[in-house]
Amino acid sequence: MEKKHIEQFRFFLKDSIRKRIDFSETDQNRGVAPPPIEKPFPPDAVRIDLAKFGKWQDIPAIDLTKAIRNRKSRRVYTREAMTLDELSFLLWATQGIRTRMDEGHALRTVPSAGCRHALETYLCVNHVKGILAGIYRYLPVEHQLLLVRADEKASEKIVAAIFGQPYPAEAAVTFVWTAIPYRMEWRYSLAAAKVIALDAGHVCQNLYLACEAIGAGTCAVAAYDQQAMDHILKVDGKDEFTIYLASVGKRRS
Repeated sequence: MEKKHIEQFRFFLKDSIRKRIDFSETDQNRGVAPPPIEKPFPPDAVRIDLAKFGKWQDIPAIDLTKAIRNRKSRRVYTREAMTLDELSFLLWATQGIRTRMDEGHALRTVPSAGCRHALETYLCVNHVKGILAGIYRYLPVEHQLLLVRADEKASEKIVAAIFGQPYPAEAAVTFVWTAIPYRMEWRYSLAAAKVIALDAGHVCQNLYLACEAIGAGTCAVAAYDQQAMDHILKVDGKDEFTIYLASVGKRRS
């Protein structure tokens, strides 16, 4: 690999870009209203209510030290289905809203640069009790699932799109996070890309720890065919695109 290319991609990891930006020219400082914290959806879309914070059943408490100590990537799962309460808990832990401040800002269970939360959560449901297999989107404001489409072969399509890595086919559900970069660019302009990537790490770490509480395992996936994954989710690949995945399933005791 040519040295100039190595240096070019290392630049993304640095914060040098901040010195090149005139922040007085960002949309935030020009008085443009912030983008909404959630993608809109048709009013007649099929939605599924999730158990709210503190209302879910059979979610045991777990010592944080134990969860951190036991945390690891787990790629082998049983065929046991996940419950809707367990899924509700995982979605709350990774993108749940604690306080909605206004149309463009909300405090969540994970940190985000400038409280911008540029990620959307999609689910490839495979084995969740009471839910059809298919693609869903999490609505954090309503704490609901939005049915994108029923598809019994959705998990197989995910496996093909991640170059044959097999574990989503056996998982109860696969989390797929997309980025809507303008949410972050509205405030940070060209400095947005790095902090979006950092935010994805915050979200996935919460998923790892939350899985320890319900006897589940998860494995983050960063290698995928960009066009194929965006096509599965029906996102445009420009203003919204796949950024990270993680399969989740019950682990063997």
